[in-house]
Amino acid sequence: MKRYFEFYIAKIRNAVLIQLQYPIANYFFIIGMIAEPVIYMVVWSTVARQQGGSVGGYTPGAFAAYYIVWTLVRNMNLVYTPYGWERRIRNGRLVINLLRPIHPLHEDVAYFAGAKVIEILLWLPLAVILSFIFKPDLHPTLLECVVFFVAIWLAYLIRTMTLSLLGMITFWTTRVSALYELYFAAELILSGRLVPLSLMPEWVQKLAWYFPFRWTFGFPIETLVGSMSVNELFGGLGMQLLWVVLGLGAVNIMWKAGIHRFSAVGG
Repeated sequence: MKRYFEFYIAKIRNAVLIQLQYPIANYFFIIGMIAEPVIYMVVWSTVARQQGGSVGGYTPGAFAAYYIVWTLVRNMNLVYTPYGWERRIRNGRLVINLLRPIHPLHEDVAYFAGAKVIEILLWLPLAVILSFIFKPDLHPTLLECVVFFVAIWLAYLIRTMTLSLLGMITFWTTRVSALYELYFAAELILSGRLVPLSLMPEWVQKLAWYFPFRWTFGFPIETLVGSMSVNELFGGLGMQLLWVVLGLGAVNIMWKAGIHRFSAVGG
C-alpha cells in the first residue's frame, strides 16, 4: 500500500506540474467545453419561460444551476479514452507499461486525477462569470456539498473503468470507434448529460438506474442541484460504489484475458 500511495502522490504531482506549463491551452480547452452547456441552458430556460415558468420541475434558475454544475462534472469525467487504449495496444506502447510493476490503469487514474486539480482551479472563475450572467438557483446544504464532492470522484472512477473496458476491446480488434460512438449515444440519453433525466420519458428514467451513465453525470449534478433526501443521497453513493467495484472486477478479468493476446500491429 505504501508503494501505491507514493506512486499516486508522485504521479499526481507530475500531472499538476505538466498542466501548469500550459495554462492558456487549458483555459481555451475549458472555455470550448462551456459552449455545449450554455446552449442547453439557453434553450431549456427559454422553453421553461414559454411553459409558464418551469418544465420537468426545472425553472430557468434551476436550469442555470444544473448546467453550471454540469460544466464541473463534465470536466471531472474526462478520463483516458478508448482511443488512447487503442493506440497504446495497436502501436506497441503497452510494452513499456508491461515492464513496470504496476497496472497501467493506476497510471491513468493518478495522472488524470492530478490534471483535475488544475482544471478545477481554472473552472472556478468561469463558474463565477456564468453565475453572474445566468443567475442560478443554487442553495446546497453542507451535506449536499460533501456528497457532491465524493460523488464527482466516484463518477470519475466509474467512467475510467467503463472507458477502459471499451479500450481493452482492442486486444481483440484494432479499432474501437464504432463501439465508442454507440456508448456515447447511450450516455447522452441515459446519463442526464443532454437534459435532466426528469425531462425524459418515464421508461428512460427507470432504464437509467440500471446503467452506469446516470451515476457519472446525472446523480452528481442532482446532489447539488436537486432536492434529494438523505436516503437518496446515500443510496446514490452506494450505487456509485457498486459500479466502481463491478467496473474494477470487469477490468481485471478483461485485462487477464486480453494480455495473453497482446501483439502490436503497427508503428
